[in-house]
Amino acid sequence: MGEVVEVVNLGPVAKAREEAETPAISAPPFQLQCPSMARSPLLDTGRPKTPKSPFASRLMTPIASPMKKAITSMQGCLEEVGHFTKLDPQDAWLPITESRNGNSFYSAFHTLCSGIGVQALVLPLSFIALGWTWGILCLSVAFIWQMYTLWLLVQLHESESGARYSRYLRLSMAAFGEKRGKLFALLPTMYLSGGTCVTLIMIGGATMKIFFQTICGATCDVNPLTTLEWYVAFTCCSIVMAQLPNLNSIAGVSLIGAITAILYCTLTWVVSISKRRPVGVSYHPLEEKSDVERLFSIFNALGIIGFAFRGHNLVLEIQGTMPSSVKRPSRVPMWRGVKFAYIIIAMCLFPIAIGGYWAYGNLIPNGGMLDALHKYHAHDTSRFLLGLTSLLVVVNSLSSFQIYAMPVFDNLELRYTSKMNKPCPWWLRSGIRAAFGCLAFFIAVALPFLPSLAGLIGGIALPITLAYPSFMWLLIKKPKKYSGIWYLNWVLGALGMVVSILVVTGAIWSIVTVGMEIHFFKPQ
Repeated sequence: MGEVVEVVNLGPVAKAREEAETPAISAPPFQLQCPSMARSPLLDTGRPKTPKSPFASRLMTPIASPMKKAITSMQGCLEEVGHFTKLDPQDAWLPITESRNGNSFYSAFHTLCSGIGVQALVLPLSFIALGWTWGILCLSVAFIWQMYTLWLLVQLHESESGARYSRYLRLSMAAFGEKRGKLFALLPTMYLSGGTCVTLIMIGGATMKIFFQTICGATCDVNPLTTLEWYVAFTCCSIVMAQLPNLNSIAGVSLIGAITAILYCTLTWVVSISKRRPVGVSYHPLEEKSDVERLFSIFNALGIIGFAFRGHNLVLEIQGTMPSSVKRPSRVPMWRGVKFAYIIIAMCLFPIAIGGYWAYGNLIPNGGMLDALHKYHAHDTSRFLLGLTSLLVVVNSLSSFQIYAMPVFDNLELRYTSKMNKPCPWWLRSGIRAAFGCLAFFIAVALPFLPSLAGLIGGIALPITLAYPSFMWLLIKKPKKYSGIWYLNWVLGALGMVVSILVVTGAIWSIVTVGMEIHFFKPQ
């Protein structure tokens, strides 16, 4: 007789007990972290550990222990079924990505600080060549265009494979290939970072001198510092502030920089339109000797407008400071902060361009609104107001130096961490930042004519803002051929390259025809 096998119904109570003894495998609720990636305490999210199995389960076959370890490791790497988020462990050692607790407020602060600067004060110069109608139209088109490319970069930060491109250069290499990506993006991004820091030393040092002269007055007996000594003072302040460790730690500095930029932009155009306009103000475009010169002056004006909307080389870095998951991707808080920031930026740039041109017309000096304020209204404006405007420019320059220098610090520390396979010690990090500040100071002193080349090098960097994001979207996202988004990005990418070439050509023509005063080691 065959044996009778009895099937026993365990019932709901026994099933509940059995399920309680089996530990559930769950993903961490927020930022994904793998145990194999926990090479820095910064990567530890403090997620709850899986409960230990009963004592009996530890005495199972030798295969059980490796299986259990594999499952425990997988639960730290899997966030949702079929989805992986790839994190480079080296990112925990670098200034841009070592802290990933950013939010939409930090995004707004950094974007405002990098998006508004002294370049806004020269926007009325573009209206001299373009006039009222074309000036406002070109400014509006440029604003909408760069907002669209900014949205593309925010969307491209996280790929479908789970990789995060927390640096513009990394995204360029992923889209164009390693060699061509470096060729296209390395020089423009490094110029926009390092070159901007050099320019900020010049502007900040010169404005500190103006601030001192304004507050001290004509009857002051104090022996004033030279321009070189003011450069030294500004550089020392910048180096001290640069000791803050990472991009998230300077969020407060960026907030101060954003507030000061909004204040001095508002003060300059409000004071300018509230005072009597200078005698001989005209709004007719300047008559050029030939049609060619007229054409190239328009190209220079487009370069001024294009350079006013800088900051795209920092968008991916700012987004890289945020946590990200499938349910809460970083693009959501990033875009929320960017939208708020660019509403404020538009409220600063458009009034200063339109109001500045209305107040001074073709009489506005090459230095922009700040020079015009001191040239035409020094006699009918209080010293307190003039001094406050200069002080705000100095504070904003110090704050902008920090955020634009951060990619340079990150790139220099990357060389060390890649070679030594460990994070930079504090003394080396401080030395790198002090050395960069000294190098930027040396260039500012050795090449005081560098701002005259801003149009030329700005044209070279213009594809970072207007062209490359469209091409990278086509290569990475691969939209349907001949669709609306496909045509749009091809047109904008090609047009951005054409505009860049025209701006560079116009800058070269201006240097050749007008000339440029070159003097080494003689800052004015």
